[in-house]
Amino acid sequence: MPDTTPHPTATHIHAHAHTPTPTSTSAPTPTQTPKLPLPALLALATAVFITSLTETLPAGLLPAMSGALGVSESATGQTVTVYAVGTFLTAIPLTAATTAWNRRRLLLTAMAAFAVANTVTALSSSYALTMTARFVAGVAAGLAWALLAGHARRLAPPNLEGKALAIAMAGIPVALSLGVPAGTFLGSALGWRTAFLAMTALTVVLLGWIRLAVPDHPGQARSARTPMRHALRVPGVSAVLTVTLVLVLAHTILYAYIATFLDDLGLGGSTDVVLLVFGAASLLSIWIVGALVHRRLRALTLAGTVLIAVAAAALALLADSTPAVYAAAALWGLGWGGIPTLLQTAAGRAGGEEAADAAQAMLVTLWNVAMAVGGVAGGVLLDLAGSGSFPWAVLLLLAPVLAVVTASRRHGFPTT
Repeated sequence: MPDTTPHPTATHIHAHAHTPTPTSTSAPTPTQTPKLPLPALLALATAVFITSLTETLPAGLLPAMSGALGVSESATGQTVTVYAVGTFLTAIPLTAATTAWNRRRLLLTAMAAFAVANTVTALSSSYALTMTARFVAGVAAGLAWALLAGHARRLAPPNLEGKALAIAMAGIPVALSLGVPAGTFLGSALGWRTAFLAMTALTVVLLGWIRLAVPDHPGQARSARTPMRHALRVPGVSAVLTVTLVLVLAHTILYAYIATFLDDLGLGGSTDVVLLVFGAASLLSIWIVGALVHRRLRALTLAGTVLIAVAAAALALLADSTPAVYAAAALWGLGWGGIPTLLQTAAGRAGGEEAADAAQAMLVTLWNVAMAVGGVAGGVLLDLAGSGSFPWAVLLLLAPVLAVVTASRRHGFPTT
């Protein structure tokens, strides 16, 4: 996540030069109104959904999985960790190695790897084999996240790029707020292996959908590629990556342990409802960001960060009030839902045509690093200071985020 982005997480994505087609570059006539290619964008949103849900699905199936694999629940929980490791270890080198590939071919390859990995996970009775399959799924996620956002933006006219990206990224909150509970219910009713096989079936359908509905785009010529280290010198890229790392870390510390936090408040039985409130607010956030990101990237990033800070303050100071907890969940979702769209848009704009691939690959890597570190940091905080320390940690981390976004008014998060 993503995860995450946690991101954690996953988090997808490029905007390099390509051979234009008449439909994407010709100016509309007075009688033409540019429209979004919804079938293609919904296919990408489904790919985002599968990527996000594959990462987090084991969290709701740990007891059954651990019994079948003959290991402890804590060991089974590492199936989530190894997924994130696969993503952040391979996103940058694989993105660099595949920049010449046609985009649709690359997306089909990544999603086919998900189908294989989820099938092996569903059929495996070996812990080592399951961990290998989960690592492969993480590698596929790194590849997918490095191209999904950029592909979504390129499918739309310039003035609708934000909406296109928002539609594609809607798969994240849908996976977290609806997909994980649905997968957990399916696993409880029909067995955890059925939940993973259902993911495979959905992926197979998606492969055909992508082949029919998603237009192809050429990759980037070798001579036009920008080395990763050079991308960091592009004004604004470092600022966007810093914000990504710290903001996703702050979010993950609380989100990864939200069930524990609520249980300590006596609201453990309402975790699903709280997450539903969070997810609904996230969808609203995505809609708002999609409509305005083209013109208000900086303002929306600041607003989202402030909303998350207000939510954390409410959880820190008013946690004994159940209505305040629900209100905080709504504010948190409203602030967080559009963040993936905002950060990926910022990275693409800061990188420009030459460095967008590199910037997006680094964003995906840092997103998953932040999710992994957030999970560890949250565990340390829980042991040392209790779950009540989570909102305070979020507030502490959001201070430098606000400072960097505020200072990056020329590059990264420009005023215009």
